[in-house]
Amino acid sequence: MTNLRLFDPAFGDSFETAMRRFFAPVATDADLPAMKMRIDVTENDGAYEVKADIPGVKKEDINVRVEGNVVQIDAETRSEKETRGNGDKVLRSERCYGTISRTFSLASDIDEAGVQATYVDGVLSLKLPKKAAESARRVPIQ
Repeated sequence: MTNLRLFDPAFGDSFETAMRRFFAPVATDADLPAMKMRIDVTENDGAYEVKADIPGVKKEDINVRVEGNVVQIDAETRSEKETRGNGDKVLRSERCYGTISRTFSLASDIDEAGVQATYVDGVLSLKLPKKAAESARRVPIQ
């Protein structure tokens, strides 16, 4: 049976690889990516649909605001107090806690009364119906 060996041209021979690893900077909390909310927006004739990935957030901690054609989604992840027994200590914790917000504008105004929101398995789904276009009124000239 042969051993699998990965070749990475950026780290040529084994001595160079060992030296790079030895002198590599230590990862800090600043190196961790900030929480991001990824969204998909689709449009049809009557509405926009938005899907936002917000894993690890309770639906009570999500706030959606719609004003005109601007949509704002805010979410807050809360730190749960961890207790360690038997003398255990936390060696590293990379789970993020805090607030995340996303604001975007759409081409048409939204009918705020018809907005529908659901949150299942970490995905917020919004159905944003377009406001009916007001017909232009001809102004008589006197």
